[in-house]
Amino acid sequence: MLTDPFGRTIKNLRIAVTNRCNLNCIYCHREGESDPGTEMSAERIAEIAKAFYELGIKKLKLTGGEPLLRKDICEIISMMPDFEEISLTTNGILLSDLAFDLKESGLDRVNISLDTLDAETFRFITGGGELSRVLEGLRMAVEAKLTPIKLNMVLMSGLNESEVRKMLEFANSFNENETNVILQLIELIPNSRTGKFYLDPTIFEKDFERVAKAVKIRDMHRRKQFITPFGVVEIVKPLDNTEFCMHCNRIRITSDGRIKLCLMSDETVDISELSGDELKKAIFEAVKRRKPFFI
Repeated sequence: MLTDPFGRTIKNLRIAVTNRCNLNCIYCHREGESDPGTEMSAERIAEIAKAFYELGIKKLKLTGGEPLLRKDICEIISMMPDFEEISLTTNGILLSDLAFDLKESGLDRVNISLDTLDAETFRFITGGGELSRVLEGLRMAVEAKLTPIKLNMVLMSGLNESEVRKMLEFANSFNENETNVILQLIELIPNSRTGKFYLDPTIFEKDFERVAKAVKIRDMHRRKQFITPFGVVEIVKPLDNTEFCMHCNRIRITSDGRIKLCLMSDETVDISELSGDELKKAIFEAVKRRKPFFI
């Protein structure tokens, strides 16, 4: 079991399989990576995943960049050990053609980035992306049973805050007999391009609490999940949130094979050339260096 000096037991592993992307979203933090490095091979990704699995990690999420740009993404998924859950975060552009292959390879579910249902706003946010392709990808993911799907909606003032109710109802339109799609309302991490769009997502909490049939508090970051008559919505607020940090139970691997101790920190541990006991020793040492960013 991997537990850091603050008593946080690591249960979730995120591996960026590429730094490349086919969109240019204005808010993208690139999983905390800077310049693209050398992508790990499928075999190397599998070796690292296996080491974490043997050390008690329960869930795996594959990220990017855009992970579906990897021609061997299905091979990578098929090589993973028997995690309780394997999920993948995608912008959805390439998802319609791959959804059933991903499921057959062993993928359990997906997160899809979808900040707006307006095609023009979508093109602005994503640097030219086509909304229709994402919506088709979502439809195929539901059909392939890559569920429950989480729609990642980054909240931005003046761009999409008026669409929250509409997006929640859209997500719920897929939930006739079971919860297939959940809206995840995410706080913007401002950069030089997006500071003017910042809006605290918790401004919606009172509205959700008023209509919610139930409120769940997740172990991950102590996030609130509201079950409302209009659908299920979860709020993700990392900034200046000490409770969020103190309940962080995930660890990240960059696309070139470094353990990133925190999304908000540049501190990393290079494990790209390590194997066997040396790899596991480096993982233990990295976990010992973890600390909450907001205390």
